[in-house]
Amino acid sequence: MNPLIAHEGHDHHPSVQTKKAVADSIWEQEHIELVTVGIDIGSSTSHLIFAKVHLQRRTQGLSSRYEVIKREILWQSPIRFTPFLDNGLIDADALGGFIEHAYFDAGLHKHDVDSGAVILTGEAIKRSNAKAIDELFAQQAGKFVCATAGHRLECVLAAHGSGAVERSRRLKTVTLHVDIGGGTTKFALIDRGKIVSIAACAVGGRLMATDEQGNWVRCDDSIRTVCNNLEIRFDDISEISNLHRQQIVTRLAEVLVAIISRSTNDQLVDELILTEPLAWSVVPDEMSFSGGVSEFIYDRETKPLGDLAFDLANELRHQLEDAPRVPHIVDVQHGIRATVIGASQFTVQVSGKTIYADSLDFLPLRNVPVVHPNIDLSVESIDVEVIAEEIISACRMRDVDRDSPIALAFEWKGDPSYQRLKAIADAIDQALCCPERVAPLVVVIDGDVGRLLGRILSKELSKGANVLSLDGVVLSDLDFIDVGELISPPGVIPLVIKSLVFDTAQHAEH
Repeated sequence: MNPLIAHEGHDHHPSVQTKKAVADSIWEQEHIELVTVGIDIGSSTSHLIFAKVHLQRRTQGLSSRYEVIKREILWQSPIRFTPFLDNGLIDADALGGFIEHAYFDAGLHKHDVDSGAVILTGEAIKRSNAKAIDELFAQQAGKFVCATAGHRLECVLAAHGSGAVERSRRLKTVTLHVDIGGGTTKFALIDRGKIVSIAACAVGGRLMATDEQGNWVRCDDSIRTVCNNLEIRFDDISEISNLHRQQIVTRLAEVLVAIISRSTNDQLVDELILTEPLAWSVVPDEMSFSGGVSEFIYDRETKPLGDLAFDLANELRHQLEDAPRVPHIVDVQHGIRATVIGASQFTVQVSGKTIYADSLDFLPLRNVPVVHPNIDLSVESIDVEVIAEEIISACRMRDVDRDSPIALAFEWKGDPSYQRLKAIADAIDQALCCPERVAPLVVVIDGDVGRLLGRILSKELSKGANVLSLDGVVLSDLDFIDVGELISPPGVIPLVIKSLVFDTAQHAEH
């Protein structure tokens, strides 16, 4: 008898095929591929991008969180003007048709898409049917992060989506990123990959626009503010001459240059600013642009599109050449598509067992924005006022209303003494719970102190009615979470984490 055949059933050494099957199984558990879609509906334009995201499980401890290791664009839609009805509302039907055609042209069906993000930005969020549009696309495209980005969050999204944050981190530079859209301009001051200050003003390339016949028919309120400053009088936009229009463009560019060069001499800046001014804690080494107007600044687009963008870009470049204290201009990965680069990846984590809540009647929760303040808990003494202000600042940067559901996340460091936990609880109370909190607050900590902190908030500060304190979970800024109901046993709460993904691929320096 052939000895190889005789011993086949008793050989305890795995075959090559078995080893490969085990290796493939392990690889599949450690790696995930998702098809994602990002949809941006802005003041001027709307666009969409499909991408395939490759994720790998983090190797730290027993983390179930995955991080993006590769991202490839599958298809990008053409840029189209955001359609509005005669009554000023966004035309949801027209946008729905645009999305349907995008899926068809990309060769995809909605069931092919694993996750995505719908972001409404700029003037679009002012429309009374913005929420309906948000939900329309969520239902149409599947599992979505649905975010209405106010001016501050849009600053953050543009800085990340353009590649400016990644460039600043990688090159260890201080960068001023300027996103000039249709109705607003967003600024982000970035110090070695960390956004330290943001601001927005009502300057954009589509504050005035023509119809298909070339007649000037659109005029936003910002133009009237500028015209008052220039003493230009008009009742109808058609009365604004070419000379006056150039004067308007010049003043808009002067406002941007005044902000970029840290000048405080232009009264019009105060009238057009939409947020608090930039805080110049660091001086930028370089400056980058994104948004529709950036396409003209970088000469990627050279043909006027029936608005002010072409002239504004040329005037801005001209003024920047002669302006003092202006950093040199560098190019970044993405211009007009900066915001829509964000799509969402889905990961699941389970809380630790040391959770605390007076009641879980408010669960489940969906699409809760994560606020991750910049706080250092490695110091022995915790300053309540400083921590409270950092929490408030982080909410402001994310455009999160304290009266809406919030997930407050931070990393625990140092000794879990009562004094230190009480200081954190006092800061949370001061920032988010005074005088009384009605909307749910989910406190999420990576360290094993969730029950202790929750007990202090509930029993000592009487803030537990709508507060859930979890630990053993790692979250990041620009995450959204779905919080499930308690699983008992083992007494844990599942969380679906939806992270905005940005393209951080290497690119040539300019």
